[in-house]
Amino acid sequence: MDLYMMNCELLATCSALGYLEGDTYHKEPDCLESVKDLIRYLRHEDDTRDVRRQLGAAQILQSDLLPMLTQHCQDKPLFDAVIRLMVNLTQPALLCFGSVPKEPSFRRHFLQVLAYLQAYKEAFASEKAFGVLSETLYKLLQLGWEERQEEDNLLIERILLLVRNILHVPTDLDQEKRIDDDASVHDQLLWAIHLSGLDDLLLFLASSPAEQQWSLHVLEIISLMFRDQNPEQLAGVGQGRLAQERSIDVAELEVLRQREMAEKKTRALQRGNRHSRFGGSYIVQGLKSIGERDLIFHKGLHNLRNYSSDLGKQPRRVPKRRQTARELSIQRRSALNVRLFLRDFCSEFLENCYNRLMGSVKDHLLREKAQQHDETYYMWSLAFFMAFNRAASFRPGLVSETLSVRTFHFIEQNLTNYYEMMLTDRKEAASWARRMHLALKAYQELLATVNEMDMSPDEAVRESSRIIKNNIFYVMEYRELFLALFRKFDERCQPRSFLRDLVETTHLFLKMLERFCRSRGNLVVQNKRKKRKKKKKVLDQPLASGDVPSSAGELEAMWLSLAEQLQRCAQDPELSLDSVVPFDAASEVPVEEQRAEAMVRIQDCLLAGQAPQALALLRSAREVWPEGDVFGSQDISTEEEIELLKQILGAPLPRQQGPEEQGEEEEEEEEEEEEELQAVQVSEKEFNFLDYLKRFASSAVVRAYVLLLRSYRQNSAHTNHCLVKMLHRLAHDLKMEALLFQLSLFCLFNRVLSDPAAGAYQELVTFAKYILGKFFALAAVNQKAFVELLFWKNTAVVREMAEGYGSLDGGSSSRRPPIWSPEEEAQLQELYLAHRDVEGQDVVDVILAQLKTPRTRKQVIHHLVRLGLADSVKDFQRKGTHIVLWTEDQELELQRLFEEFQDSDDVLGHIMKNITARRSRARIVDKLLALGVVAERRELYKKRRKKLAPSSLPNGEESRKDVCQEDLEEGNLPEEESDEGEEKEEDSEAGQAQGSSVLSTEALGQSLSQEGFSAPLLWLQNCLIRAADDREEDGCSQAVPLVPLTEENEEAMENEQFQQLLRKLGVRPPASGQETFWRIPAKLSPTQLRKIAASLSQPEEEGKLQSRLEPTVPEEQGPEEEHQKEYRAQALRALLLARRKKAGLESPEGEGPAGEKEQLKMAPRKRQLLDSDEEQEEDEGRSKGPESRAPEIPKKKRFQIEDEDESD
Repeated sequence: MDLYMMNCELLATCSALGYLEGDTYHKEPDCLESVKDLIRYLRHEDDTRDVRRQLGAAQILQSDLLPMLTQHCQDKPLFDAVIRLMVNLTQPALLCFGSVPKEPSFRRHFLQVLAYLQAYKEAFASEKAFGVLSETLYKLLQLGWEERQEEDNLLIERILLLVRNILHVPTDLDQEKRIDDDASVHDQLLWAIHLSGLDDLLLFLASSPAEQQWSLHVLEIISLMFRDQNPEQLAGVGQGRLAQERSIDVAELEVLRQREMAEKKTRALQRGNRHSRFGGSYIVQGLKSIGERDLIFHKGLHNLRNYSSDLGKQPRRVPKRRQTARELSIQRRSALNVRLFLRDFCSEFLENCYNRLMGSVKDHLLREKAQQHDETYYMWSLAFFMAFNRAASFRPGLVSETLSVRTFHFIEQNLTNYYEMMLTDRKEAASWARRMHLALKAYQELLATVNEMDMSPDEAVRESSRIIKNNIFYVMEYRELFLALFRKFDERCQPRSFLRDLVETTHLFLKMLERFCRSRGNLVVQNKRKKRKKKKKVLDQPLASGDVPSSAGELEAMWLSLAEQLQRCAQDPELSLDSVVPFDAASEVPVEEQRAEAMVRIQDCLLAGQAPQALALLRSAREVWPEGDVFGSQDISTEEEIELLKQILGAPLPRQQGPEEQGEEEEEEEEEEEEELQAVQVSEKEFNFLDYLKRFASSAVVRAYVLLLRSYRQNSAHTNHCLVKMLHRLAHDLKMEALLFQLSLFCLFNRVLSDPAAGAYQELVTFAKYILGKFFALAAVNQKAFVELLFWKNTAVVREMAEGYGSLDGGSSSRRPPIWSPEEEAQLQELYLAHRDVEGQDVVDVILAQLKTPRTRKQVIHHLVRLGLADSVKDFQRKGTHIVLWTEDQELELQRLFEEFQDSDDVLGHIMKNITARRSRARIVDKLLALGVVAERRELYKKRRKKLAPSSLPNGEESRKDVCQEDLEEGNLPEEESDEGEEKEEDSEAGQAQGSSVLSTEALGQSLSQEGFSAPLLWLQNCLIRAADDREEDGCSQAVPLVPLTEENEEAMENEQFQQLLRKLGVRPPASGQETFWRIPAKLSPTQLRKIAASLSQPEEEGKLQSRLEPTVPEEQGPEEEHQKEYRAQALRALLLARRKKAGLESPEGEGPAGEKEQLKMAPRKRQLLDSDEEQEEDEGRSKGPESRAPEIPKKKRFQIEDEDESD
């Protein structure tokens, strides 16, 4: 940003600060007020951060604020104001903009602010500025808590925030271009902090119990200081190069030398290519070119090996959302003096501050005293300093605060939370993935420290390690964590470094777990399983299916003995009904739905010979369910009651299935027989390491390992070892070599085996040869193994490849349902056809009760669909409504609401709005009838106000306004939804509503016709009929836009009254921002469309049409205009006839006058298009005459009119 673009007020304020003369800064008299004005300007800047960018372009911080800070630190008000302004100017760009902007203009502003922050960081890399800050901070910390004022605490916090902001500025690697062991800007800043003594003050703040309030600030500053450092390398600074490091460097140099020698050898074997065409041209047989011929190769044969069809092609651009995540953390080696200073700082921090500071920060996090995501600094510090302690001189006591099971639980909880948020918050998935990576590093370091404790010579340390491992391996969440991370690995938001750390952590965990299992012999671990509860219909006295008499003779013999008992019981006045309850009040099934169960209980009592109980149950059920007289009417006689019990005894009622059938149905029909319980069942089991290892034998895990193995050249030796070890576990230990039979992995093996430096990857080469040998041994037996190379496989496919295809089906044949025989299919078809039309019963339950072979409900339904007797499984879904009984208070409230709204137009609508306990419309109507408040249903219908015809009013304009106003009022009435049990009421109300809507539509059509919209109404009617014809032809429906092609139709579509008519007809208005035209909705059937089109017909329409077609002054019109008018009249008449015919208003015989037919036949420049090949038949029928023609169904026609002049 140029200075001449700077705001004039801002420029005047900056000029009033002072000026720099040589090394001395002279401040102006109103310098303090100018600094406060700048703070005020920053507070009111816009979204583009214009004030911040202008101050950065003017270099106010470098030329004014820093000299003012170092030379006028004695002026305390000015010093405080300058610190405030610096804290505001140096705050991170991400905090200023919220996130990295995606809009180009805002992104440019973001990059400008970032460049200014990097200039500020370079300006702060001096001992003077940090010397003043450390001296001021030292004086403030010397004050006791009773002497320290609130302003002093604010100044301490601002100084810490300023140091944090400066350290937080990211490094511009492209601009600095620093190599390792060179001092970057960040290194210069760290060295200035060291020279000023600020590092000692940070150690004091971290170790002092009285300064716990600054613990999070201190931890954040320390984490930013060690941002680019490697703890293992930092721990070895100053001790000379170890033999292990030297051997690693020698191995790397040897790999590079072998590759260089191989490239030289390849170049030496190549022929000279001075004349590229003289080397000859070759035909490559078996490799096709673009056409059908073989490929012609114009280069030397030594280049044929590197030929690819993709040579010279433009690489395909990968969208941003599919690009792999970039590595953001870069580690570099700082200058030696800086590394020595940081190493000493780490040692002092571990000895004096680590346990106290981490405990204080953990307390702040648990008590939610920290800001959002501050736990990331805690996890980074845990991983870094524990790794430094392990690499320097391992002393578990220095990190005892974070070496506990509680820390494992804290890290695992945050890791799981980040994992879930990454899957749900897709916009911020990359940020959640970075936080998850920090948590994974902390978890890895905890495991590495516990593993290091195992090798300690101290017995107490080893015992502590054993206790921690026992707790970790016992809990299931710690074992399942790695499987979840592998299965949901997404390289679009998780970088390759995350996968590398995940592989190494999994390797360490498995190694520790395997060693622990071997040392213990047997290990008992926790197992959690979701407990499922079966919904069973429990009867009071269930009978086995074998005890139920099936033949009619047995039932008749049983009834003879029961009839005598029932006669005696019916005449017994002491028969009590109080102790018999026909329903289960504690059941989850509503009382209204237990009617069938009560009927089964009555039948069970009769079958068991318990006549008194059956009679008592029948009478109790009659009192509970009086509607429908299912259990008899209230005034039923004794003989009728006994006859009803006889019918119940012989009725084929649906019963609860036996245990065998129920066990089979639990496996096949979980959606009907099972529901999840909230509780989780926790149990213990003996741990088997191989069973746990089998959980990793999945294509998702193997794919992630192969992805990391592709970069085997860039991987460290340890990473490659972890990869090969896991794949070896799957292939050798689990005997699942076929899991690795994949073409991409074999291509990778080919690269490894042909690598000149393959000797450096001996372990990988050996494993590749082992897998390839296993594959070719299998391919000799199973020729399909070559095809299986194209796919990732699961364990079932691996087993089939080894044992033969179909082996899994044979092993699970015992769980297959029995096959239907022809006799059973015939019986099923006969039962279904006999009972499918019977109302009030479930046809599947009736079939199950009468089938000879026991079947499940799902088997019967699926076989009915397979036989073609039913269209879908959904046709047999059980329907039922949950009915809740009315309480006394609710009945009183219903009566009060009826009395309050009985004079309104919509009584039922107002009651449903104001009632406390929500009920459906049908339930409220039934209750009002039961209470006797109303005598019949029609008293609760909406009262429609009668509309006067326009002709009955003296002023037609006023009548139209009244009609429109009344329609608007009706349109605002609320529409209530109803249940499936309200079909009768809905039908009656729908009929009334349809009639009223037709009346209002006709009124609107008349008013629009009087205003001159007859032609648009005709066009709308024609569009509706065409849509109905198209939907009948295609068999499917979709929304059809109404596109006005004439000015007259466009004006009509913009008219409010015409739009109101469209809404009345059910036409959908355009969606905001996405659509332009009104649309005929897809839900309207062809019949409904024709009814709507018929409602638009006007009685005087034909007369108006004829009057429109007749010229006003015939003698003034030329022959050409008369010709055009004649064509237009014929076209409109044809459309009118077709519309009336489709709407069902005219019969095929009465299609109009004979003159119109004649004109329709002889009209030139017009042709008919029929929907099918019926034109010839129709012409033949016409030639026979009306006498010989039999009555036939009117055929659909579509007329396409071609006028001579398109302007018409």
